[in-house]
Amino acid sequence: MAAAKKATKKTARGRKQDRARVAGGQNYEVGYEAKKTGRSASAVKKAVKKVGNSRKRVEKRLGR
Repeated sequence: MAAAKKATKKTARGRKQDRARVAGGQNYEVGYEAKKTGRSASAVKKAVKKVGNSRKRVEKRLGR
């Protein structure tokens, strides 16, 4: 008989922290931020490199 899988508890604990960051290596996140701010994807990547991956700082850098 196969061992039963233990159900993983799903919480919102890490989600808020994840939304506060921009993953510069993830094209879908870069694309989302580019569309949201009206800038190019390369501008978003440069901003992430310059100010870090904090969404607030990236948006401030992009002039939102």
